[in-house]
Formats: sequence, structure tokens, C-alpha cells
Amino acid sequence: MTERVTIIGGGLAGCEAAWQLARGGIGADLYEMRPVRGTEAHQTDRLGELVCSNSFRNATLETAVGLLKEEMRRLGSIVMQVADATRVPAGACLAVDRLHFADGLTRAVEALASVRIVREELTELPLGLTILATGPLTSPALSQALRTALGRTHLYFYDAIAPIVTVDSVDMGVAWKASRYGKGGEDYINCPLDREQYYRFVAEVGGAEKVATRDFERCIYFEGCMPIEEMARRGPDTLAFGPMRPVGLVNPRDGKRPYACVQLRQDDAEGRLFNLVGFQTKMTYAEQRRVFRMIPGLEQAEFVRLGSLHRNTFINSPA
Repeated sequence: MTERVTIIGGGLAGCEAAWQLARGGIGADLYEMRPVRGTEAHQTDRLGELVCSNSFRNATLETAVGLLKEEMRRLGSIVMQVADATRVPAGACLAVDRLHFADGLTRAVEALASVRIVREELTELPLGLTILATGPLTSPALSQALRTALGRTHLYFYDAIAPIVTVDSVDMGVAWKASRYGKGGEDYINCPLDREQYYRFVAEVGGAEKVATRDFERCIYFEGCMPIEEMARRGPDTLAFGPMRPVGLVNPRDGKRPYACVQLRQDDAEGRLFNLVGFQTKMTYAEQRRVFRMIPGLEQAEFVRLGSLHRNTFINSPA
């Protein structure tokens, strides 16, 4: 095969496609619009930048997601090679240093002799063999071109990002390190709340000022990445059975399970940064600082990234 393949999008799928084509002796032109044009969520020009969680979920072979990752490894996946090389402690989950991961993936694709990386925004669907891997943050122009080609409107949902804090700003006189059910060692930082603290926190989350979405759109959220204020709106106990569930955790200071608990997961290889697990939010920046510092152990938290909200677009394809 002599015809080159056009790949649009330098995320996980686009990088994997380029890698597998190169392994098969097929040349490709990989188009990535960053840094010429940014998105609502990306912060760098790196390929494969993880904008939301740094976790690839459970890594054990007893789970479907863990088995899928092992199958990818056996198929020579570059995404899995780089993920394993940049792994950070996360209990039974595979989590990565997001910056090292993106750097590693970028270097791997840049080293492919048969792949040409083009930093340019494509606003029309090209002719010839094409892999469209732009993902949910597709640019408005290309999204419109795709909508015209398909003859149908797109679907969408709003996605949110969780904050990241410095480990030195966490009060370890209150918090402690442990994994749920003792699996994986002391990989998470745990901030305990008693009953009164929990319900006061939920009330403040519900009453905090939020970032407004577009007036003409209904706010639809992805159930697997729900903003904490939306969970709180469903009932005062929802968070206690969601990201703040205390099951599998025992506070070593009193030997008891806390009423609720906030977990922080390592976000970088050096262990300097930790993200608030499951704490995606659309609260304003000022309110995030105020409300999240109500969490025991985070009273002096230094935020290096605050949570945010962005719109994800996807194709209305047959089920």
C-alpha cells in the first residue's frame, strides 16, 4: 500500500493509529491543531494530553477494563507502553503522570519515520483514506463539516475537571495515606469528615456560585464524570455513596471508619501533586477555593489547577 493515511487528531486514538500504521509499513500524516488553535480544556501542545482524570481505571485482570488494557499490551499498543512507563501509585488502578505521559507519547510518535506531524487545523473532511480521531473537543469548523456530511445534528454533554493540589499543603496531621481495603499500599491521601462536617460541606457545595452554561443549551452531564454539585442536588447523601464514600477506609487515629472521606490521588511521578478523586466541578474558581478548604486537611490547600467545565461533542450514530 503506497497511499498515505490522513489522521486528524493527536489524542490517544490518533497516536495509536499512527503507531499501528507505522508498524504495518503504512505512512501517515497526523494533523493536530494545537497550538495553532486551542480547546476549552487542553493546556499544552503535547500529543495525547489527558485533560480530565490521570487514571485509566482498574488494572487487575479480573475486571473488563483491566483485561482490555492487557489485550492492548499484547497487540503492541504505544498508549499502554507509555502508560506503564509513566505509572504512578494508585492502588489497583493504572494512573499516570499526565505530563510525562504526554511527553512520552509525543516523542514516540515524533520518532516514527513514516509519520509526518502537521500542526494545522483542518476545517473540512479531506479526500482519501482518513481516520477521524478528533474526539469530543473537535473544533467548531470541523464539527460543522462533519454534521453536513452526515446530514444530522450532533449530540453533546458537559464534562468537568477535578482540582489538583500540592501535597505539601495537605495537613497530614488530619489526613492519612492508605488505599481502599488496603489494596495497593499507601497510595491515596484520605481526608475524613464526620457527620456534621459532611452535611455542612454538602450544603456549601449546593449553595456555591456556579459557572453558567450556554443559555440555549440544556445542561446534560456524563454520568461517569458528574460534577459534585449535580450529585449533591440529587440528595444530601449522594456524595457519601459516591466519591466521598468511606467504605474500605479506617482512620488510624481512632480505628474507625469516617462518616465520609475525600480521596486524593497522585498526579505526578515526583509525588508533589495530588488530584481530588471524583471532584469534578463547575463552581467558580473563588468558590472552589473557599468550599474545598472546608475539607479537613485541606484548610491551607494550594491549588495548581482548579476544576472547570467544558462541552463534549459526539456523533449521533446508530446504537
